[in-house]
Amino acid sequence: MTLGSPQPTVQEGKATFAVGNAFYRPQSVIARDLAVLAAAVYRQRHGRLRVLDAMTGCGVRALRYGLEAGADFVWANEGNPDLAATLTDNLAPLPAATYRITHQDANQVFFACSQQRDLYDLVDIDNFGGPTPYVTTGLWATRLGGLLYLTSTDGRATSGHDPGGCLRTYGAYGRSHPAVHEQGLRLILGHAAQTAAARGLGLAPVFSLFTGQVHRVMVRLVSKPTLTEANYGFVAYCHGCGHFQTVDWRHLGRVSCVCESFQPGNAVPTASNLVLSGPMWLGPLHDGATLAAMAALAEGWNWPAQAKQLAIMAQEIDLPPYYYPLGELGRRGQMDIPNRDQLIAALQDRGHRAAIPSVDWQGVKTDATLGDCVAIAQAMATQSSSGPQRAPSEP
Repeated sequence: MTLGSPQPTVQEGKATFAVGNAFYRPQSVIARDLAVLAAAVYRQRHGRLRVLDAMTGCGVRALRYGLEAGADFVWANEGNPDLAATLTDNLAPLPAATYRITHQDANQVFFACSQQRDLYDLVDIDNFGGPTPYVTTGLWATRLGGLLYLTSTDGRATSGHDPGGCLRTYGAYGRSHPAVHEQGLRLILGHAAQTAAARGLGLAPVFSLFTGQVHRVMVRLVSKPTLTEANYGFVAYCHGCGHFQTVDWRHLGRVSCVCESFQPGNAVPTASNLVLSGPMWLGPLHDGATLAAMAALAEGWNWPAQAKQLAIMAQEIDLPPYYYPLGELGRRGQMDIPNRDQLIAALQDRGHRAAIPSVDWQGVKTDATLGDCVAIAQAMATQSSSGPQRAPSEP
């Protein structure tokens, strides 16, 4: 590209923008899509939408909040002043009075908002690493009833590969097990809810999303603490038999596994190897009413992929805080990977609740035990006359 020539542009939603030297992850478009939908629903409900995009990068999120969600005002802050020209060009399609560009440290911005009582309906924090350095300060800038959008790119800590780092970041111990993608979301929610509770406030999940590399959770700030012994606790996993269970604070000293009576695949029972992860959020990952409103909006905007994602999220709201990957069921049952949709239908026929986990479409989220899942999958394989079961591609 020669000096003075225009930068190549990218199209995302209604936004056309240049990336320049900013970091931009195209694979995270679904996270931006859902944020725009949630912001638009908020504006429909409250008649206003002021957004603080604290780490705006090239400004794509700020631009989309203005163009698609109908934001009345967007503050686009980017700590790197070298991106000033790119940001200025990208946000030019918005009316001049509806946005502001600054180049400050995000925490300084949050502090200034608190000092001036300049509070926002949506605070979007798209950081690298864990979100904990910005949770407390981000709350300073969020209006009561407003939305806070948190990010974690530190999958190593949340997946159990660096439990010490998880302890330092979230004040929780994350262990490795088959449901670590969901564990990442719950660690963020748990830390955020505990942080808000320490200030006498509460956080209610709006939606939670894992895109394969990044965990993002959107929460609503409420006036009373939402943290309880029921929704903030531990997940126990037995490496011996594969069984999951939740553990509350009162029973930490009396945790046991079902290995003595559980025989997956009719194999000889294995010794219990129980590990606990947490504390973390054990309550719902999403708000059903908001997901329904977002889905209706997605249908109206002709966004079928986003509507499908929201439908999958809605089906898992009341299910336990873990899931079973299909590959794990096949390994435990010493069989081919079961067909997901047939397994979900069979579990439901037997009175269990079951759905696709939104964080892993090649899995099953259910209130049945792993032993039940394996036994049903084995029965399906025996009854099948069409050869080995194949894993589904997408829902």
